[in-house]
Amino acid sequence: MLTEPANAYARRLNTWDAAMIVIGGVIGAGIFLTPATVARNTSSGAEVLILWAIGGLLTLAGVLCYAELGARRPQAGGIYVYLREAFGLLPAFLFGWTMALINYPGSVAAVATMFAEYLCAALGLPPLLYVKPVAVGAIVFIVGVNLFGIRAGAWMQNVFTVLKLAAIALLVVAGLVLARGQLGTVLVVDAAPPVSPWSFVGALLPVLFTYGGFHYLNDLAGEVRNPQRTLPRALGMGMAGVVICYLLANFAYLAGLGHAGLAASQAPAADLMRRLFGEHGATVIAVGIACSTFGYCSIAIAGGARVLQTMGADGVFFRAAGRVDLRTRAPQIALALLGAWAVVLTLSGSFNQLLNYTTVGEWLGHVFGIGTLFWYRRHFIDQPAPYQVPFYPLLPLIFVITVFGVIVASAIHAPGDAGMSLLIIALGVPVYYGWRWLEGRRTV
Repeated sequence: MLTEPANAYARRLNTWDAAMIVIGGVIGAGIFLTPATVARNTSSGAEVLILWAIGGLLTLAGVLCYAELGARRPQAGGIYVYLREAFGLLPAFLFGWTMALINYPGSVAAVATMFAEYLCAALGLPPLLYVKPVAVGAIVFIVGVNLFGIRAGAWMQNVFTVLKLAAIALLVVAGLVLARGQLGTVLVVDAAPPVSPWSFVGALLPVLFTYGGFHYLNDLAGEVRNPQRTLPRALGMGMAGVVICYLLANFAYLAGLGHAGLAASQAPAADLMRRLFGEHGATVIAVGIACSTFGYCSIAIAGGARVLQTMGADGVFFRAAGRVDLRTRAPQIALALLGAWAVVLTLSGSFNQLLNYTTVGEWLGHVFGIGTLFWYRRHFIDQPAPYQVPFYPLLPLIFVITVFGVIVASAIHAPGDAGMSLLIIALGVPVYYGWRWLEGRRTV
């Protein structure tokens, strides 16, 4: 069985660090923008809150599954490792091919660009001149910090996670102040005709996307102290914190803007702060969103590099990328490669289309990743995990069925993007066999 060297990584992340990674990996820019999309597909504030609660509960089910997987295999690489052991190297490679080479750097490029846009807006800089340089500078800086090891990256991540939580807390306070005792209006149904049931279900899609990102901690599991205990605790605590933040933020939007105002808004966080503090409020929340997006990029780069490193160690990516620096215990070459590719995507501006093309592949990775839990339970029946997901097999089945429904809905909504996503996955098959053939020639 292919495994990482026992001394490849140093276990330096405690429970606090791990929980901050979960929170920081989930909370990016979505909660500051997506609630307006959800409101446009619902008829009342009550429906908005119900959707965010349903999305939170479904995500918590997935998190509990990932907690057991992480406790069983506390290694760097996350889903890639589970797929490799349960289904073989080819399915694992196809996941890594889609995620570590396209989705992760594409996400970093997209969110780094968003970070630059909000930072330029807050500082009054002309976006046409400064957005791309600032985005590239952010990526280079994050990679540079992570080259010094997981502690340096975790310290930076903790700071920006606290800042993004402060931004959400400010939104909540602003919404409650604007409501001024009229909190009952939060749940009022709009006078406009109610939306169709299909629109209500469709509104769950952006909610689930906004809850995504909790798997990054599993990518970094090889650096978590006492992982059999820490991973389940951090995943549970971190995701519970995210759900609470999301529900409070949406309550604040509804309290301050009303359901109709939220549905009409293009930037609900800025509109909410502007109502209470004027343009200064919009500037403050722009800084908060910039901090939130910067923190997400830090986690995506750190997690994605561990997947690339594991692939390199397995011989399905550049062997040099599989090395871990003995002094810093960081996958420096993998970090540099991921950062360089993210910079290329940032400068080219092609990241949004790439992300659309890999959405189905990402969610398929979650389906099969959770599916490995059934394989582990069957093949290691005499070796129970230190942590086991409750209500098995109900919770894994709920998550798998729900995510599969998201995939089908995404394919119906954008069949071209779904087709390209499947094509990208299929192109990984000849790449895999070609790479293995080259590896075989090198070892002869």
